[in-house]
Amino acid sequence: MHDATFSGAFRGKNIVVTGHSGFKGGWLSLWLASLGARVTGIALAPPAGPSFFASVGLDRLVDHRIADIRSAEQFAAACVGAEPEILIHMAAQALVRPSYAAPVETFHTNVVGTAVVLEAARAMPSLKAILVVTSDKCYENREWVWPYRETDPLGGADPYSASKGCTEIVAAAYRRSFFSAPDGPRLATVRAGNVFGGGDWAVDRLVPDIIRAAIAGCPVVIRNPHSVRPWQHVLEPLSGYLALAARLLAPDGADFADAWNFGPDQSAFIDVETLARGLVECWGTDAPELAMADPGSGPHEAAMLTLDSSRAQARLGWRPRLSNAEAVAMTAAWYRAYASGDSNLRALSLAQIAQFSGCGAPDIQHQSLEGGTRQCA
Repeated sequence: MHDATFSGAFRGKNIVVTGHSGFKGGWLSLWLASLGARVTGIALAPPAGPSFFASVGLDRLVDHRIADIRSAEQFAAACVGAEPEILIHMAAQALVRPSYAAPVETFHTNVVGTAVVLEAARAMPSLKAILVVTSDKCYENREWVWPYRETDPLGGADPYSASKGCTEIVAAAYRRSFFSAPDGPRLATVRAGNVFGGGDWAVDRLVPDIIRAAIAGCPVVIRNPHSVRPWQHVLEPLSGYLALAARLLAPDGADFADAWNFGPDQSAFIDVETLARGLVECWGTDAPELAMADPGSGPHEAAMLTLDSSRAQARLGWRPRLSNAEAVAMTAAWYRAYASGDSNLRALSLAQIAQFSGCGAPDIQHQSLEGGTRQCA
């Protein structure tokens, strides 16, 4: 399914995905399985309550293995027999606000856990390519209007952001120390913007908070309504990860073993309130009321953060495909199906992957976030 998109690079390949029980890891694992890959997923057990993993029955599509990446013994045992050609490391503590409550756990998972995974990778003779997924928040954020490039300094004012900067340093050290041989595995890191899409149920994240309020029939408070983010549908950066992984397997793959940004075009750099109101509009008459939080009422989060993805566009031929309005429409359609009790969310998710791969347009009109008329599912 959609194999031509990546020239058949993943058909029949053994691929390990850490964090497959999470939101982004679940979508990536589903996509890879649809491309004919043999996916082994290694992660903590899926969270209690709703999850993308459960909604699409991912345990029936991939070799689902439970392990904590902070434990070298657990992770090594979970890898036995997988024999991956590609390792995609996505397991992480993925939220800013919880990192304030549990900073040591955040560093342990994101930094030490990455070292554990990469150390295990050294003992995988079948391995040809490694992707380590970090975040746009790995940069030393100066709150300026210019998008960050891959060569800009790493840093982080909060534990989560700092842990992602550290993860990049760990990955770069392993690349230079252990994965630099011409005939060895190629290691790249990838940094995406703020992703959203169907099946994300994380607490203290904008879109899931709005959807929970819509289903419960109650208002929702929007934090930091004027903060600008590089918003994108989850399939946007995942398409970049797959394009990069395919390129790492090519004869010239060593030239692509580096850091890469996958962010939206400038038009998608909008503030939190604009995205929230777009989702409410697309949800319809029973959407929740929005209330704006008082400035400074919570822990520090960056007010301005954007990415420069010109390297990926020039060297990989990757470009964002969806407008904000189309991304919101796909997201609302997925959650609407969930709320209506749709029991075949795997089919809907695969249809959205197919729609994205062909850049098909959703099919019910609404006002776009940028102005003008778009199509809304």
